[in-house]
Formats: sequence, structure tokens, C-alpha cells
Amino acid sequence: MPELPEVETVKRGLAPTMEGALLVRAELRRPDLRFPFPENFAAAVSGRRILALSRRAKYLMIDLEGGDVIVAHLGMSGSFRIESGVGPATPGVFQHPRGKDEKHDHVVFHLDARSGPARVIYNDPRRFGFMDLARRDRIAEHVFFRDLGAEPTGNALDAAYLAARFAGKAQPLKAALLDQKTIAGLGNIYVCEALWRSGLSPKRAAGTLVDKRGRARQALFTLTEAIRAVIADAIVAGGSSLKDHIQADGSLGYFQHSFSVYDREGEACRTPGCRGTVARIVQAGRSTFYCPHCQK
Repeated sequence: MPELPEVETVKRGLAPTMEGALLVRAELRRPDLRFPFPENFAAAVSGRRILALSRRAKYLMIDLEGGDVIVAHLGMSGSFRIESGVGPATPGVFQHPRGKDEKHDHVVFHLDARSGPARVIYNDPRRFGFMDLARRDRIAEHVFFRDLGAEPTGNALDAAYLAARFAGKAQPLKAALLDQKTIAGLGNIYVCEALWRSGLSPKRAAGTLVDKRGRARQALFTLTEAIRAVIADAIVAGGSSLKDHIQADGSLGYFQHSFSVYDREGEACRTPGCRGTVARIVQAGRSTFYCPHCQK
């Protein structure tokens, strides 16, 4: 499943072509993806100008004139491909090439863009992705967004925010961080990396980072900064590109080459002066990678 940095790089790759373009026609080549398309979806979005692209958690959002928003999720294998006068490009970053077999091209947006006619094609071999149509002025009430927590890149995420949610919690720290009601879009890879950077064990109780008066301990300030930093670094690197993820221009992301603990079981810890070895455990059905020696 693509994580937040991957979706962000896809958004940034699509924006130059899509923002300001007229969506001349939306072509649906099947009635559904993971879920059925909204009724009259193609007709509702065709003939509308695209005002802006944005992201919330792992959702791509395409704002149209008139106040509607196309909400898209890539699922496990979804990607967008741009076809224009300068040739095809696939925004995103993935270690293995994204599917380009036309039999998996399920949605085609025909655009009149600033640079000329273009097509933005959604390809999804596994069809775990989906698209919906929402009203921008009611987006906070939408079922996909109403329970989401703070963005890991936004100003709302700070130590005080996390302290209020972690106080008294015996839940393991990793599970608490993966709760989308606390932090939106923060996934397994980046939780492992942030915990390593902050020297905190994924098994540690979340409540131990909060003092008796409900205030954040220093470790929680360190963790908050680590979360922000690891997400920022991954976005700059173009995402993690673990299995299927490709950027809008077809290039691969290389943040996986900078992983300090994720998928490095049995290798030496990269913390300076640490003689530990990266271990793998399973928490709530997900692989956790950490150094038992320096993460406490």
C-alpha cells in the first residue's frame, strides 16, 4: 500500500498537467474499482476545469470548479499515467515498474491542458483503488475524512497534541502511532524509521511518553520531530518505492536506500556507537523493524 510520501509525489507529478486544465471528458472503462463509481460520475466531472490538486492522508484530491472534489485512492497497485505531446510519464516512485498494460487502464481523463491535449490514465491491475466525488464545503464530514487525525506534515502535529492522545495509554507505541485517528497517513515504514531516529522501542507503552500532569516528556518532543523529518526526507527522495510505486514521471523513488531499520533484519544498527542488530517482530499482523539495543 503506498504511503503518504508516495501519494504526495504522485500529486506533485500530476499537478503541472492537471491544474488549470479543462477536464473535457472522463472515460470509465468499467463500472467499478474497489467500489462502484458514484452514479453519473463521468457526466458530473466532464466539462469542468480543474482548480487544484491536494492530498489528505493517503487520498489524492482533485478540486473542480463548482465545488466538487474527485477523491482518489491508489489502493495497492494503482497509478496514474500522463500521456501528452512530450510523451508518457507515470508520476510516483516505485521499485518495480507500474503496470502499463492497457487492459488495466480503468479511468481516462481527457484534458485540454495549458501545454495542449493530454490524457491522465488511472491503471490498477488489482483494482483495490477507488474514486469518489465529494463537496469541498462538506469534505470534513465525508466518511473518508471525518475521523482522520492530524497530518504528519501539518502544524497541528506537535508534542502537546500527541500527549493528549497518549496519556494513560498502555497500547504499544507503534500501534498508537499507526492509529489514523491520531495521525493521518502515517504508515508502517515511516513509523519504524521515526521510532529508530528517536531511540524509542515500538513495544514501549505510549503513555510512558507523558508525565503525571499530562504533559509531554522530552522523548515525545524528539519523536514528533523525527516523524516530521522522516516524512520530509521521504518526500524529497520521491517516496519509498518498495513494490509497485511509480512517480508521475515514471521514475523510481530511492528513500528505501536510506532505510535505517525497515526491512534490515539481521543487519547492524546504524546508530553511531551502537553494536546492536536490527530485529523483526510482528505487531498487530505487521512487521516491525527496530534495534533492541538502542531503542528503549
